[in-house]
Order: sequence, then structure tokens, then C-alpha cells
Amino acid sequence: MRAVIFANGILVDPDRVNSLLQPNDYIIAADGGAQHCQEIGLRPDIVIGDMDSISPELKTEYQAGRTEFIIHPKDKDQTDLDLALSLAKQKEINEVLLFGILGGRLDLSLANLLLLARDEWHNMSLVVVNGPDQAFLLRSNCSNSINGKPGDIVSLIPLTEQVEGVSTRGLRWQLEDAVLQLGNTRSLSNEMENGLAQVTIKQGKLLMVHRSIQIDGPEE
Repeated sequence: MRAVIFANGILVDPDRVNSLLQPNDYIIAADGGAQHCQEIGLRPDIVIGDMDSISPELKTEYQAGRTEFIIHPKDKDQTDLDLALSLAKQKEINEVLLFGILGGRLDLSLANLLLLARDEWHNMSLVVVNGPDQAFLLRSNCSNSINGKPGDIVSLIPLTEQVEGVSTRGLRWQLEDAVLQLGNTRSLSNEMENGLAQVTIKQGKLLMVHRSIQIDGPEE
């Protein structure tokens, strides 16, 4: 089972969100993420959080249906997204698609991205979608393929002090058993040469961001 988590950031391109959903997805709304579900005509299976961001009207509507609510106190040590990921782990879900984790407050956007690197999610495949961008977390001894088109942008961002054994295939500027340092911009804005690329790492944690570039057709 795949879980789809909606957080309370900015939901970019709702039409694309709908195109990525599957009939059997388990929908988790992290508090105000329930508003995004309503926007695209989706009813979440669970809403989790302290309920400070969901409207009373929507809460009442969902409570009258099949949606389960897990309510936490406002004075808590975890963000609503953290609670949602913990719930996915408890349910032994191994694939999670995340929407709305960026935008608004800078501190929350940064914290949400870094949250993905926590070791306790090591058994889960985590994918962030934000408009034309998809971000994948790679851990030690991991390889990930990218399906796209020529000219798409691929950036590799280290999340540990260094990432060792980084090798790429199908990108304009190739890496072979390279070491990437935290904060170094060497591995930003690479380009796909064809429709398939691959990134492999041996040690560390790496955020791989794929930006799909729209190619306009010929003018009529």
C-alpha cells in the first residue's frame, strides 16, 4: 500500500497532483493538508495533527463521513508532518508520496525537507512532489532511476557531511565514484541527455531533485 501525505504548505499544480494519485492510495492529511484534499475533491482516510489549521466546517464534514481523526494537543514536540510520517511507519507502509510540504514559512519548509533524512524512515521510499519538481531521498548503498526527457534538470544535494561513491548515468556531466560535500554546489543543475538517468551512492544521504522542463511544440 502506498500512502499519500498532504501537508499544509502550498499545493502547486493541483491537476498534476490528481494525475499522480492511484485508486488504492491511503490518504493522510497532516492537519491543514485536509484543505488541499477538499480542493482537489479528495476525502482523506485520516486527518492527524492538533487541528489548528483545518476549518471547523471541513472538520465537521469529514467527521460525518468515513475519515478518521487522530487529534494531538497543540503543545507537542512534533510537527503535523512528523506525526503523519510516524503514522505511515506504524502502518508498515513502504512508499510515501508527499504534497504541500514547501511554501509559506521558510523554517517549516527547511525542517520538512530535513525531516525526510531521519533514520527511522529508512524502510520507506519518500518522494516529494512540488509542481514540476520531484525529490527523492537516497541513502547508503542506494540507486535510483529517473524517467524524464532530454533537458530535464537533475540536482544532487548532500544531506550528510559528505556523500561517497556518487555515480551517475544519462546526465550531461557524469560523476564516477565522486565525493560530494555538504554545502557544495558542484552537483546542482545537471541535465538529462535522454529519457532515462540513474544515480547511485555508496555512503551518506542525498536529496535528488528532478525538474521536468516543458518543451513546447512547433508553432502553427
